[in-house]
This record gives sequence, structure tokens and C-alpha cells, in this order.
Amino acid sequence: MNDRTCYVIGLTGNIACGKSTVVAMLRECGAQVIDADRVTHDLQRPGEPVYQQIVATFGLGILVEPGGPIDRRKLGAIVFGDPAALRQLEQIVHPAVHTRISAWLSSLGGTGTAADHDDRRPRESTSQLPTTVAVIDAIKLLESGWKPICDAIWVVTCPPEQQLARLIATRGMDAAEARGRIAAQPPQADKAAQADVVIDNSGTLDYTRRQVEAAWQAI
Repeated sequence: MNDRTCYVIGLTGNIACGKSTVVAMLRECGAQVIDADRVTHDLQRPGEPVYQQIVATFGLGILVEPGGPIDRRKLGAIVFGDPAALRQLEQIVHPAVHTRISAWLSSLGGTGTAADHDDRRPRESTSQLPTTVAVIDAIKLLESGWKPICDAIWVVTCPPEQQLARLIATRGMDAAEARGRIAAQPPQADKAAQADVVIDNSGTLDYTRRQVEAAWQAI
């Protein structure tokens, strides 16, 4: 346990491994959740300092229209496959995300009150946990240095062929783009090696749920 009054789970996993499925199950258990990707979206809105830095770095061509929002697919086409460009983007975004999530954790204060990044109230927990359970949902959790402030790291995994099929079916990517996105991320085994809990999301929903509920009860 850390020195806050809430227990912090860092939830991560590579693209299309099923983090959102596990997040939904954790909400049902009573967890408060902040989605780092959603925070990133908020920080990239027109007028935000992060937005201005990204446009200054990558050019007006990444915008949907002049002065408008960032087209994430255009930005992704630049940074995925170009490690130097990806590092530039992360150097802009990660510090701001850290600040926002740290403020959210501070706002919990053991009261179970979520910040405005978690506007869906969780169901009341059936467990006897003495503290608020906060979940940081972040694909770059380990790479971004969040591990030291987490009480436990949960990693969601599935076979690469399932990742590929999900990206093609649910995100409209062609096979080449999907393979590129998968290849751009660290090996799943590297993340699993740092985990306190590994959730195997290769089977049925019931199979995944049993793992989540068992890990929740073990907190």
C-alpha cells in the first residue's frame, strides 16, 4: 500500500488485447477508473497547450481543418513507424497526462469521488475493501513511468493473431496497418514480466471475468 488512502491498479496491455473489457469488469467490481487515452484526447483539444505544441511540431497537415481538431489517424501515420517522431510526441504529451492523472488521484482522497474524467458512476462494490480502488488505464503505463505510484500492475494479454483480427474487424484497419501498430509496441511478454496480475483475454468473457474477480478479491 502506498501513502495515499486509495489502492492504485495500473492496468495496461498492448493494442487490441482487451483492456476495455477488463476495465468494464473492474467498474462492475466498484473501481474508479481514469482512461489515459481519454485524458490525452482532452489535452489535444484546440486551444490546449498540448494541442499547440503538437501542431507546432508536426504541422498543420495533421488537422481536420485549419484551427480544428487533430486528426489522430493522420498524426498516427506520422509517428507509428518513426521512433524519433513518436518520442517527440510522447515528450509533449506524457508530462501533461502525468499532471492530470496525479490530480485525479489526489482528488479521490479515499472518498470514492471520481474526477470528471470518470463520469460513469461505478456500481457499489460487493467486496469489503477498506479503501477506494483507483485504476489507471494506460497502454503506455510502464513506458511512461507510472509503475512506482501503483500498488499493483495488471497486464491484459492475448495472442497476436487475435490482436490482428480485432484491429481489422473493429477499427477498420487493413492488415498492413494493423501489423504495423502491433509491431510498434513492446512485446507482450516484456509487459507480463513486470505484472503482478496477468489477465489472459484469449478465451470467453466468462473466462476473463473469473480472472478479474479472483484478482479483485485478492486485493
